[in-house]
Amino acid sequence: RFVKMSLKFSLLFALCLTAVALSNAERARYDFYRVYRVTASDAKELAFLKQMENTSDSLIFMEGVHSIDRDIEVVVAPHKLPDFLKALDAQEIDYVLLEENLQEKLEDKNETQVQGRAGTYDWTAYQTLDDTYNWLITLSRTYPSVVTLIEGGKTYEKRSILGVKISYNNGQANKPGIFLEAGIHAREWIAPATATFIINQLLTSTDADVQDLAQNYDWYVFPHANPDGYVYTHTTDRMWRKTRQPHGTCYGADPNRNWGFHWNEVGASSNPCSDTYAGSSEFSEIETKSLAEYLKTLKGKIHIYLSFHAYSQYVLYPYGHTNELPENVEDFKEVYDATVAAFAKRYGTKYTGGNIYDAIYPAAGASVDWAYGNIDVQMSFCFELRPGPNAYFTGFRLPADKIIPAAEETLDAVIALVNKAKELGYTN
Repeated sequence: RFVKMSLKFSLLFALCLTAVALSNAERARYDFYRVYRVTASDAKELAFLKQMENTSDSLIFMEGVHSIDRDIEVVVAPHKLPDFLKALDAQEIDYVLLEENLQEKLEDKNETQVQGRAGTYDWTAYQTLDDTYNWLITLSRTYPSVVTLIEGGKTYEKRSILGVKISYNNGQANKPGIFLEAGIHAREWIAPATATFIINQLLTSTDADVQDLAQNYDWYVFPHANPDGYVYTHTTDRMWRKTRQPHGTCYGADPNRNWGFHWNEVGASSNPCSDTYAGSSEFSEIETKSLAEYLKTLKGKIHIYLSFHAYSQYVLYPYGHTNELPENVEDFKEVYDATVAAFAKRYGTKYTGGNIYDAIYPAAGASVDWAYGNIDVQMSFCFELRPGPNAYFTGFRLPADKIIPAAEETLDAVIALVNKAKELGYTN
């Protein structure tokens, strides 16, 4: 079997480390932090906001400063408020107050989490990393001929990047592979929740379309591509996005700006305190480096790459570093159209999108671009899941009662995506 005793021991050690973190950490608080929406109307204003993002450690730019006329949500520490507003007024930059006390919103009970419920794993609440890892281990024991534990690498805090390979032994050799990575941004909890929902459906659904996906493709699914960051969102800071490796006096890099494909060319920061910090070099983060090394071993086996994020309800394809389009863009557009239509089929949820650079913002060093450009995965997509745009910081805190609807429509979209890719010859 792929999983040897060393992997099992490392998993036990990682779970112990998580338990220690849970018991010792103190939570970050955001009492009287304000949330503003700012908009740059020209290049000068955009440059000013970018400079502000790169030089202040008392402001949190939720998705970074990327383009003109795009709303930007900024969390402002109380002591920074007078200077922040004075600077915006001096530059005549438009802003709107969205929230006067961020902490009150973070204490909203609509989003719940479940910790340590022995023997229970479902999608009525968000699960901890330990809950999910224990569940994956249980699946490998429950379905030993179908589910294999796989390790996509390690983390800075010595956790395993644990996933599963799902492969039914139905006599079909050399099945096309589908790789699904979620949770690379720690605070986007709906992404790993949706990934685990899909794992469960691939193993238990009686729906013919889902069974076709399960039996005729090899699935490689990693619900948590950034385990350290995810644990940190549970124990310390719900709004944490990055990895946890120190970079000077600040911690972490944006693991979806750290991949070695046109690294740090655009849409990323060189400031280690920024949420979009690209890292000290390409693959400076062990999480991205080791996951990429694992992916290289699958070159030629992976036909479709999926990356789950939140939020804004986008379906995105390469590239993020340039507005130049991939050679097979017409096929991307066909698959995109089928996917967006499928997202709307069940609940009427509207998705938009296109190529990353134009549809959302410039962002170099992303996993979907690396997979497309470096290991020849010709169908590579990012899903930005619920809720829709303009949800400001609550976008990362989708209420737990929305997990199942969001996951159901995402599975519908994945079915449509795979079927259209197959029709176009990409899974041969």
